[in-house]
Order: sequence, then C-alpha cells, then structure tokens
Amino acid sequence: MHRSDHGISFQIQHTQASLPTIARRKTATAIVGGVPIGSDHPIVVQSMTNTDTADASSTALQVAELARTGSRLVRVTVNNDEAARAVPEIASRLADMGVTVPVIGDFHYNGHLLLAKYPAAARTLAKYRINPGNVGGKRRDENFRTIIQIALDNDKPVRIGVNWGSLDQDLLTALMDDNARSADPRDAKEVYIEAMLQSALRSASMAEEMGLPHDRIIISAKVSGVQDLLEVYRQLAARCDYPLHLGLTEAGLGSKGIIASTAALSILLSEGIGDTIRVSLTPRPGGDRTEEVRVAQQILQSLELQSFNPQVTACPGCGRTTSTFFQHMAEDIQTYLREQMPSWRERYPGVIDMRVAVMGCVVNGPGESKHANIGISLPGTFEEPKAPVYVDGKLMVTLKGETIVPEFLRILEDYVEKTYGARTPAAQA
Repeated sequence: MHRSDHGISFQIQHTQASLPTIARRKTATAIVGGVPIGSDHPIVVQSMTNTDTADASSTALQVAELARTGSRLVRVTVNNDEAARAVPEIASRLADMGVTVPVIGDFHYNGHLLLAKYPAAARTLAKYRINPGNVGGKRRDENFRTIIQIALDNDKPVRIGVNWGSLDQDLLTALMDDNARSADPRDAKEVYIEAMLQSALRSASMAEEMGLPHDRIIISAKVSGVQDLLEVYRQLAARCDYPLHLGLTEAGLGSKGIIASTAALSILLSEGIGDTIRVSLTPRPGGDRTEEVRVAQQILQSLELQSFNPQVTACPGCGRTTSTFFQHMAEDIQTYLREQMPSWRERYPGVIDMRVAVMGCVVNGPGESKHANIGISLPGTFEEPKAPVYVDGKLMVTLKGETIVPEFLRILEDYVEKTYGARTPAAQA
C-alpha cells in the first residue's frame, strides 16, 4: 500500500506473515555522544530533567534515574553561570555511578555567552540544543553563529529546535506582511507554520555554511496542538533529510498529556516520520519524572517499532468479574516484570518480546492466553474456581486455591529461564 501526504511518500511494507511494518523516512545519521540518530537506527527515547542544574547532586541523580528507565539521551537546562559551572561535576558524578548516558545542554537567550565563558561545559555536553528564535535579540544571527563555531571547535552536533511560542519575530513579521499584501492571503496559522519551517531550515543552512557537517544537525519544530504538529512535521519531513526530533511541547498534565502526545506521535511515527522522541509531561508535585520515558517507550512498543519490556494483556473487567482479584494480579505481575527487567535484559536476550495475559473470566480468557507466550484465565463471578495456565498456546496446568499468584509467578520464572536462558551469549558460543 502506498500513500502520499504533503509531498511525503511512505510505504506500508509487509512481512511474510502479512504484518505491516513501518518504512522510516530516509535521513542522515547524527551521532550524539555515541548514540546514532536517524532512519538507519532505532528511534531514540529522550527526556529532560526538572531539577535546578546548578544542584549537581540532584541533577545527576535524576539523569541517572531517567537513563536507567530507558532514556538514551537526557537534556538539562543550562540557563545561567551556576548551571554551566555544574555541568562537568554532573558528568563526573554520573561516571562515578557508572552512568554513561549523553547529556545535552538546553540553551535559550544566553547560550552563546555561557558556552564561550565555560569551555569545560562546552566540551562535556554531548549536544547543544539551540532555539534560533531566542538566541539574543537583534544580534540573533551573530549569536547563533557563535554557538555553531563552538560546536565546530568541540566536534559537537546541534539540535535546532524551533518552538511555536518563541519564533523569530522579525521573520514572522516579514512573512505576515508579505501575506497581507498577497492577492490570495493565507490563514494566519499557515503563515506561522511557514515561519517555523523557514526558521529551522534557514538556521540549518547557516550552520552548514559555517562548516558544520550536514550529519551533525537534528531539527525539531514543536507546537502544542496535535493537528498543528502533524502539519508542521509532514511539511518539514518533505523539505529536508535531517533527523527529526518529535514532541508535543507543553503536552499537559496526567491523562491529557499522555493522550495528546500519544495521538500526535503515533500518527507521525506510523508515517515513518521521527528519529528521536520525547513525551513532555507536566509532572504532579513530587511526581515521578520517569513516567515520560515509560510513555514514550510504550508508544514505540505499541506501534511494534521497538520492544522494551514484556507486555501484559489484561481485560478491563465487567459484571462477570466483580471480584478485583484479577486486577490485583495483573498489577502484581506488571510490577514484578518491571522489577525483574534490569537483570533479565542482561541474562535473557529476547525476553523483552514476551507477552503475558492475565484475564478475568472464560469469555476471552483462554483465547487471549493461547495467543500470549504465557497466560492465565482467572475464574469470573459464579465460575468454577480454577485458573487454567497456557504456555505457548497449550494448556499446561490448572491452578486452584489461595496460592494462584505465587504459583503463576514460579511458572513465569521457569518459562523465562527455559525459553530465554538458552539464548544467552555463553550458551550461543
């Protein structure tokens, strides 16, 4: 099947089993601290700290937590002298913890000053994120060139990140004036989008004219509305072959932020657009910053683009499942898998592709269990108090009594050992 939108051509290819796979848009490859970004490589999940970067201890701990959750790149705000001075210490603390994740510097307004004043920070950071709309007022281009020169001197890539809320006002005004004089003026939103695209691509061209290699540039153009994001990135993808960073800026709090980000990113990723992603969730006070990493991973895993953790299928419950036992069991199993994964990834190659089903009654329970690698169908209300366990599509055992959960976990452990333990490098050698 072939489809074209806004000049973008993409294909849905099929495997021998006729399952669709997504053909990525072809891009250059940028290397960020050893992490390759581009269409020839897996899509990269990244995140950003919300600590005071000047607090090197707290920032390093959060960077480590995000990295251990699965963020392959972590960005920190570098907004003042104290933050810039802290960057080398953050890197040192991470090294002491055995964390090697590349740390990216996020610069606004004064990046040209801080990078020049603190060469140790410039050397330490794996990439510089620059917003061409706010690199220093009237001398915008000059300040942008200063950052690019420092990137060249330190052999660093850059992300040129344009945001809807901080556009180059001179460029926007010029485009608005031209549009007003046009015989067929466009909608104001279309002009805004064109200003974003021109700002990003003009800045990239300027960087290349200064000598920054084509493959050291990543572009983003973030907005806060789903439909606007689709329009911006479809046009951007059609006009360049730079790797693209996807994200809905200011996505929001809780379910709103998760749903909006999932809606936008899933569509673009399904069209082959996007090489690195971030889900920008507003955390609750004292909330878990790593949630944005897990959501990004789940988007990629749900689209079957990458695997990060075993998937647990569980029914939503209905009048046949008035007991909450299966809900607690599904949560217990999901928690157990998450806790085991740090060691399982090392010991059991392929375990991330495992599927587990925890179903609440006989309607869909046995069928879903048979489709999973390992599954259990619990007794619904008024059903016979037994729980059949299926392994690789075949009934293995029927559990009863008060020990169903620990018995199922033992079966799960045995299955992982027997199925994936044989794939360890030592066994393969």
